Amino acid sequence: MYVGRDMTELSMVSKTEWKDSELAFFHHSMQQVVPYLNAEGQSLHRQIIEEIERRGGLNRNEADWTHGTKVTYD
Repeated sequence: MYVGRDMTELSMVSKTEWKDSELAFFHHSMQQVVPYLNAEGQSLHRQIIEEIERRGGLNRNEADWTHGTKVTYD
C-alpha cells in the first residue's frame, strides 16, 4: 500500500520535488488506466514520465541487504 502524499498535495508541488517513490507509484497507477485518461490526465502522466527520464530512470545502481535495485512505493 502506498504511504505518501496524495495527488491533491502533489499537484501543488513541482515534479522536481517529488520523491522517486511518488513518481513510481503515480506512474504505475496512471499506466494502468492510460486508455481512460482525458487530455489533462495524459499531460500529467507525460510530465511524470519526463521527470523520471530526467532523473535517469527509477532503478537503483546497486542492491544492498535492505534494498533491491528497483524503487518501491510500498
